[in-house]
Amino acid sequence: MASQDWIKSSEQVLAGRFEEQTGIHIDFQIIPSAQYFDVLKTKLNSGQGIDLFLGQAGKSDMKLQYDAAKNAVDLTNEAWVKSLDPVVADQSSLDGKLYGAEVWDVVAANYWVITYNKTIFAKYNLTVPKTFAEFETVCDTLKKAGVTPVYEPISDGWHHVLWFPSIGGQTEVLEPGLNDKLNANTATFAGDANMAKALTQLNDLYQKGYFGKTALSAKEADTSKAMSTGTYAMTLSELSRGSQIEAAYPNLKATDFGYFPIPLLDNQLQPTHPAGPTWMVYSKSQHVAEAKKWLDFMMQPANLQWLIDNTPDFETLPFTGVKAKWDASQADFFKTYAQAKTLVLQDAVNYVNPQWMDMGKWLVNMFTGQKTAADMLKNIDTGRATLAKAASDPAWSK
Repeated sequence: MASQDWIKSSEQVLAGRFEEQTGIHIDFQIIPSAQYFDVLKTKLNSGQGIDLFLGQAGKSDMKLQYDAAKNAVDLTNEAWVKSLDPVVADQSSLDGKLYGAEVWDVVAANYWVITYNKTIFAKYNLTVPKTFAEFETVCDTLKKAGVTPVYEPISDGWHHVLWFPSIGGQTEVLEPGLNDKLNANTATFAGDANMAKALTQLNDLYQKGYFGKTALSAKEADTSKAMSTGTYAMTLSELSRGSQIEAAYPNLKATDFGYFPIPLLDNQLQPTHPAGPTWMVYSKSQHVAEAKKWLDFMMQPANLQWLIDNTPDFETLPFTGVKAKWDASQADFFKTYAQAKTLVLQDAVNYVNPQWMDMGKWLVNMFTGQKTAADMLKNIDTGRATLAKAASDPAWSK
């Protein structure tokens, strides 16, 4: 069982090959993203059979969303573990035990950045912005020219949230030690001026119409189509968006599109985000052995490479022995921008990621004038306190 968009068509093809070799059939059950965690928790709590399930990696998620120590099989001693990037493995581990197999591109599919249409930028003599003010100037120029500056699909409930936690590297630069203070419960989101400013800037983009008139109903699944038409100049997307567009619209090339960091708070850093959708074997499954065989099959170097070569939004995977397929635009992004030294907020700060869909609702409330940035930050703090107490976090028992 997996959330929408977590299972790639290439994985389904690989599952067919797995069945041919082993006789073991995999039935993929895909749940809409807005419902996924509720459905998953119901199944886990009621002991219903899900042999394999996917979940977002991350310490607080592994503990609170899935109770991995109880509901997932310990994979620490599997043969493929030694080829998995240790930083990635840590995001799926609790108390030194590995519970997840993260077969996910944690760079191309995890670096959420601004994808821009180079042709449109050239037509209007636009340069890549380096500050938030410059970004708004670009947006204003495009809007006056009749081009919608940014395709932002809000209807899925999760995408528009990315603007805020993805700049975690920058908030840490502006206030060194902030993440540690938040995890130690000696600082709050509501008490941080930079976070309030970031949300205010995001709201400003919406209020000025830079996301267009249909943002609230736009769908993430339509991103490549929207960007292929020339109606939109930019979108917040994975570092592989160009490859995805080329795969869907062969008249366009991946390198027709470029990338730059989310410019809130004048951010100019690559986002460091090693946590992504991760395979777990259900501890109460009657087919643990078969599930492990599937993971073993996927982790074979030839199969990992096949996934990379046949998945448009993957350019690499976090395993040794595979070859990446970066294009010139992606290489230019790596050359131009330094990598953040700390992780994005949802990976670095406890009890943020489990509130993702709630944050999506709060942001819509902010966009539509029902709530303020300050209200949202207070809600995050309240949610963190509730989750921390549920996890018996000693920092919240003082």
